Amino acid sequence: MTEQSSLTLSRAAALDKFRGYDRLSVRQKKKWLEILLSFELKNRYQVFDQSQQAVLEVAEVGSGIWPLLGRLFLGPFRAFTAEVTDLSVGRVALRLHRRFRFIFHRLEVKAATGESLGAIEMRWSWLRRIYDIQDATGRVVAQLYGPFLKPWTFEVRVGDRVVGQIQKRWSGLGKELFTDADNFGVDLAGLEDPALKVLVFAATVLVDVVHFEAAK
Repeated sequence: MTEQSSLTLSRAAALDKFRGYDRLSVRQKKKWLEILLSFELKNRYQVFDQSQQAVLEVAEVGSGIWPLLGRLFLGPFRAFTAEVTDLSVGRVALRLHRRFRFIFHRLEVKAATGESLGAIEMRWSWLRRIYDIQDATGRVVAQLYGPFLKPWTFEVRVGDRVVGQIQKRWSGLGKELFTDADNFGVDLAGLEDPALKVLVFAATVLVDVVHFEAAK
């Protein structure tokens, strides 16, 4: 076994992990330097399951001048790569990659071993926020739909059916006053395909960067 493979989960193991998740709580982690200086560092999120046990961690990776300049000057349009770590075994389960785009934002989702699991890509719409959720072959298997009068909510739709939801949650008075950290509830109970659960979960990161990071 190579060093790289010993530190990552296989595609099958990552999907099996998500098979058991019905609801996830995604909570952004802020460092004191960000809070005091109002400067956005690399995003980190801790993820809790339906029993409120910490199960995953999402962290942007990469160092050097270009990621720093991207955060400074491009904000929610910047390119980034993030790793999703399974906290129970301390191994990377997923990698999320977002290329620089001003419009038609896209997030590619891969298993840690490199196999594509699919992508989330914004569609053109005048008033609503709509994203196509694509499987590994590029086929649209679901959509994220942001109702016009519910700016904190994204419905997961398969055809005309609402089968899940991503919703930004109020963090509480103290946290809202002193930080700009974002919390999300992700409802996966209506989804049977673990690959679709992975993609909806990953979409939470793109939704936060595109729609809520710009408002901070």
